[in-house]
Amino acid sequence: MRIATWNVNSVNARLPTVLAWMEAAQPDVACFQEIKCVDEKFPREAFESLGYNVETHGQKSYNGVALLSKHPLSDVRRGLPGDETDEQARYIEAVVDAPLPVRVASIYLPNGNPVGTDKFPYKLAWFERLNAHARSLLAYEEPLVLCGDYNVIPEPHDVRNPDGWTGDALFQPESRRAFRALKNIGLADASILGKQPPGSFTFWDYQAGAWPRDLGIRIDFALLSPQAADRFRSIETHRDARDMEKPSDHVPVVVDLDLEA
Repeated sequence: MRIATWNVNSVNARLPTVLAWMEAAQPDVACFQEIKCVDEKFPREAFESLGYNVETHGQKSYNGVALLSKHPLSDVRRGLPGDETDEQARYIEAVVDAPLPVRVASIYLPNGNPVGTDKFPYKLAWFERLNAHARSLLAYEEPLVLCGDYNVIPEPHDVRNPDGWTGDALFQPESRRAFRALKNIGLADASILGKQPPGSFTFWDYQAGAWPRDLGIRIDFALLSPQAADRFRSIETHRDARDMEKPSDHVPVVVDLDLEA
């Protein structure tokens, strides 16, 4: 089963590009972030025509996540538990009813910038809530894939120019520590399992010639439960998507799992 994660940076603004990639790559499951639309405005029919079941958790103009699957989706959860006052649409989870079912989440973790504002504590608190919820999901002892834009640069080799990011929320010690703590509850990083080399970036800013100069960062990840990690086959970063017409500033990451029953 091919499971993709992609921050599409507005699904409606980039619909032809997204559809072209989906048709070419043929993922079985796609986790989108930053769809930037309410549920009613998501172009459901366009993806259903490609054979996907669609579940969304949208928000006007900002954030928003979606799950698309060639298999039926069940047990859908919209929103990360732990804070009933949180209105930001950043988390959706469902069981993909494949021959061997797998639980998949699409995650858009808060950016946290500027560091000196309340946005950074919100990021860290969201990380704590994700950690607690992931622990509860691991207790099911089932294949679990937590995909998304984590807005964290875990290590210096995950950024072309580390010195340029020292003041950014994505590269703060607290953010990196929270990401390590999440993995340490028993989640495997698919990029490490697949031995992806340094420079396997997933994001290039639109500004300052970041793409042609390859000033990238790796912030999009798939974290796997032990039951999913045991079935890991490969991981691909679809760098060429950054060169498509009207691209997102992120590129898709695709994880292949052996989920035959």
